[in-house]
Amino acid sequence: MKLINRRNTLMLGAGAAIGLTGIGTAQTAFAQTQHTVEMLNVHPENPRLRQVFFPRIQVVQPGDAIVFAATDRGHNSATIDEMIPEGTEGWDGKINDEVTVTLDQPGFYGYKCTPHASVGMVGLVIVTGEGMMDNLETAQGVRQRGRAKGAWEEIWEEVAALDLSADAS
Repeated sequence: MKLINRRNTLMLGAGAAIGLTGIGTAQTAFAQTQHTVEMLNVHPENPRLRQVFFPRIQVVQPGDAIVFAATDRGHNSATIDEMIPEGTEGWDGKINDEVTVTLDQPGFYGYKCTPHASVGMVGLVIVTGEGMMDNLETAQGVRQRGRAKGAWEEIWEEVAALDLSADAS
């Protein structure tokens, strides 16, 4: 897993401009596809939903980049440590910072907005491929609190409705 925040991107961009190649720059360049998850105060399609990631479930291929866009202020994206594949590193973005991560290991990666997790601002990245299902049961078994509990119940129902069988191999 590679992490780039807005500050590192600016520094790496400046380095690239003078002919240097940074790890973060290479990571973005080699990502197969870039996906964006917005950090929002109000859901764009349902104004009754507040403090949300949009979309809250992202299905990606190994090596794809996921950009957590700081669309609205006061949010971050950070992994829920018990909800990531064994042997992988999580990320912990700063409040108001855009964060880009590249995930290479298949599996389920649960994440949250640190100040708003208890009100249900949580989400899931599913990296497809062989071994994808290895941490599903563990991730589903993590105890959730507050509104996050209901949000995770909805997320797992949505995951169950996805046809991921072809993506697991």
